Amino acid sequence: MTPSQRIDRLIADIPDWRGKTFAAVRKAIRAADPEIVEEWKWMGSPVWSRDGMIAVANAHKGKVKLTFAHGAKFADTGKLFNASLDGNLRRAIDFLEGDKVDAAALKKLVRAAIAYNQAKLKKKG
Repeated sequence: MTPSQRIDRLIADIPDWRGKTFAAVRKAIRAADPEIVEEWKWMGSPVWSRDGMIAVANAHKGKVKLTFAHGAKFADTGKLFNASLDGNLRRAIDFLEGDKVDAAALKKLVRAAIAYNQAKLKKKG
C-alpha cells in the first residue's frame, strides 16, 4: 500500500468530525503545491514533504494536530499556529471540534514551509 493509500485508509477509519477535518487539512496541503510528496512515517503518521519535511498530522482524542517541522523559522501570517509555541523549531495547529480549516491561510503556511526548506537546501549547496 502506498503512503497516499494509507492516508486514505486512516481518514476513512476516523468516523467522527476528526476524519472530515483531517481530510480538509490534507486537501489544503496537497493544493498548496503539486510537488508535495505524501509519506507514512513513525509507525503510522502521515507526513508531507517537499525539499524536506513540511508537516506531520495525527488525529488525537479531541483534536487533529498538524505539526510543522520548522514552523518557528518562518512567518505565520494567517496566525494559524496555536500549539507548541514555546519551542525553537516546531509549531503546530490543533484543530478542535467545530473549528473550520482556513484552506487559504493553510496553503500560504505550507508554501512558507516549502520556501524555508528550499532556502535551507541552497545554503547547503
